[in-house]
Order: sequence, then structure tokens, then C-alpha cells
Amino acid sequence: MSEAAAPPVLDRLFARIDAMRDELVALTQDLVRIPTINPPGDAYRPCAELMGERLRASGFAIEYLRAEGALGDSDRYPRTNVVARREGKRPGKTVHFNGHIDVVEAGKGWTVDPFGGEVRGNKLYGRGTCDMKGGIAASMIAVEAILRENIDFAGALEISGTVDEESGGHAGVAWLASKGYFSPPRVDHVIIPEPLNVDRICLGHRGVWWAEVETKGRIAHGSMPFLGVSAIRHMGQFLDRVEERLYPQLLARTTNMPVVPEGARSSTLNFNSIHGGQPEGFDGLPSPCVADSCRLILDRRFLIEETADGVKSEITDLLDELAAELPNFAYSIKDLMVVHPTMTKADAPVVKALDGAIQDILGKKAAHICSPGTYDQKHIARIGNLHDCVAYGPGILDLAHQPDEYVEIDAMIASAKVMAAASLQLLSA
Repeated sequence: MSEAAAPPVLDRLFARIDAMRDELVALTQDLVRIPTINPPGDAYRPCAELMGERLRASGFAIEYLRAEGALGDSDRYPRTNVVARREGKRPGKTVHFNGHIDVVEAGKGWTVDPFGGEVRGNKLYGRGTCDMKGGIAASMIAVEAILRENIDFAGALEISGTVDEESGGHAGVAWLASKGYFSPPRVDHVIIPEPLNVDRICLGHRGVWWAEVETKGRIAHGSMPFLGVSAIRHMGQFLDRVEERLYPQLLARTTNMPVVPEGARSSTLNFNSIHGGQPEGFDGLPSPCVADSCRLILDRRFLIEETADGVKSEITDLLDELAAELPNFAYSIKDLMVVHPTMTKADAPVVKALDGAIQDILGKKAAHICSPGTYDQKHIARIGNLHDCVAYGPGILDLAHQPDEYVEIDAMIASAKVMAAASLQLLSA
């Protein structure tokens, strides 16, 4: 069924969304013009209130929820989330749209104001337009259009604006999930409008293990390094083992998860940072010392076919080998974060509803994908124990965190129609 052949109620709904194009653009601009940069977590409350007060005007009950005591929360940078709920005329399921309001720093290289919300043709520019304030705005317009058309539905519609997704989501979705906001019977279906293209549904993501490895040496005078033990040289030997032994093994592993891009279907390992010896950040010459410490942060992305314990042992096995082979080789390792892979089933209700809406509205079969990096679905699955959850929204993933980030207005309109139609299908089931 094409959009042109949609039932009359959907015809009216889609016409309403088309008529709200200027509102959608203005709402996205308003969101982008609040610079919710994370870190440190600027302007979360004003952005949450922009969403909440607009939805309150449409009859939603609004809660502003500060994650007091959560990682990152402080009086200077309060972690304020917003949850909006609109009840239908009779009991039923709940469809929840969740979007993160935080954005990364603008960085350099922009040719437009990163917080200006400038429109050029079909493109709306600014930090967070793609990731993911354009998606938040599209989901808000989708539910507002349902309400303005007085379409009858059972159950409830919810929208949340949550914080800190870019830094792990611990004071956002994780905190709310621990309070029951992402669990049955309150919520049944969750759509996260992340930027993954309007014809693709993201079923889940790979796992991640972040860790800090420290090699430990003994300080000595730089003119007599033989009297010390260089932690930097020991770290270099560890890196050599990784290059020679581990990287070829990781490249050879592939997953059955439909991860995009193609290179992410293998296991990957990145070294985020490394520092050895004396502290940086001062003017002048360093003193002549053998480094007694070298620290490295590793970022290991693993597949649903792997286990977290197995992933960790591959690193510690190499370190233990070096400790057995080399005099005075000593190390420590500290977990920083572990997130297990997750993937919603392709025949789950939320997937089938979006599949149908994409086919009807866009005239093409939806592609099912998985993300190379994690997003807030991890907390909904692990803490909320709710697995009917996917990411679907407007925007091109490759533009996220880039200079001159933008979202296409036509894509926001199309995704709003898909989200509105899928919501009605889920609420009528």
C-alpha cells in the first residue's frame, strides 16, 4: 500500500504532518539553539523545559526528573530529564519515543553557526540537528499530529528527552530505567529516533569494553636509564604483541549481526589515549627521568558471538605472557565500562510496525541494521528488561559529530509520518 492508497485516517494524518513542516523546522531550530554541550552538561534544564512545556500544551502530563546522585550530576550541571505522557481514551499499550538532548562540542571547521539552526534549501544545519534533535522534533510532531487530528487510540503515548547519552547515558536513560520508566507495564514499545536514515531500522548494537592498562616501571636518572625500568618501553612491547597477534585475530572474526558499515562486522580495538612519564601541560623543558608509569585507554568493540570475559582475557593473556618473559614487567588493568551487545528480534512488534509504515510511506522495504557503537537501547534492555526497542529516525549517521552537521527537512517529515503510522499500529494491536 503506497501513501497515496492509505486509509482515510492516515491520509488526514499525513496531510497534517505536511502542513506542520514549518513548525517542525522551527521546533528543531529552537532545540539546536540551546547549546546542550556534553561534557560538561550545559543547558539541560532549558532544553527539557522547551520540550515539556510544548507537550504540556498538547495535553501531556509532564515530569522533570533530575538524576540526583547519578554519575555527572551536580548543582552546577544538574542532569534534568523530561518525561511526557498522554493517555488515550481507554487502557492499552504504551508507545514511548526517547531522544537524548545532549550534543558533543562543536569543534572547528564549521562554515555556519553551529548553534544557529540555519536553513539552506532542504538542509537544516547545526550541532545536534542530525544527532539527534531533528529526530526528537520529528517524534514530537508525529504525536502532535495524531492529537490534532483527534485520532482515537487506546493506551498511551510518551516522549522523553534524556541526558548524557554521548557520555554513557548513566544520568539519563539508565537512571530512568532504574526507576521503572522503561519497563512494562508502564511502557511496551520504545522507538529511539537516532540518525540512521529514514528507510532503515536499527535492531541493536555491538558490545563495548573500555579499560585502562598501566605498565609500571622504576624511576631513575635519564642519563642512566639502565638503573631504572621504563614503563613506556614495556607499554611499547605490549602494543607490539597486540599488533602482531591480536589485530589479525580480530580482523578475521565476523558477525551475523547486520552491522553497518561493513568494516564494523569484525571485532575492533582502538587505543583512545596513551600517556607515559611526566605530566603534560607546562612550559619549559622536562626533567631527565625514566618513566615509572604509562597508561593507555583501550576501546574494544565486540560481537554478539563473543563474551565479555573472553574479550578481556585476550588482553590480560598478552600482558601475563610479557610478565613471565620480561624482567620487571608489571602492570595493572582497570575496567572503565562494559556494555553487552543487544539485538531486538526482527519479528518483534515494534520492528514489524515500522517495517509496514516504511513500506507504505516510502514505497520500499526497510533495511534492518545494527550500530557499530552503543546507544541508550543498552539501558532499556539491560536495566528496564524491555526488548521491544529499536532506533529509527531521520539523519545520516556519518554526519554525526561532524562540522556542518545537518538534517534534511524532507527526511524529518518522512520519519514523522513513519513514526506516527507505526504508533497507531502498535496502539491498535
